[in-house]
Amino acid sequence: MAKTIDTDDLADLLDRNPDVQLVEVLPSPEYDDEHLPGALHLPLTKLTRRAATEQLDRSRPVVVYCFDFQ
Repeated sequence: MAKTIDTDDLADLLDRNPDVQLVEVLPSPEYDDEHLPGALHLPLTKLTRRAATEQLDRSRPVVVYCFDFQ
């Protein structure tokens, strides 16, 4: 089930569960400048079912990160 969390909650989650796959869907320039350590880059504009299937382990939880435009 999808859920929105803040950066503090994300840090806690990653500390508690090293199995979490952190995926950043930022465009390449933003990812290159500011990606989170250990994050997998799957740009939203290139994200397909095939790309996700090839790069993610379905048996592990996934957290998707994107810039908040608010």
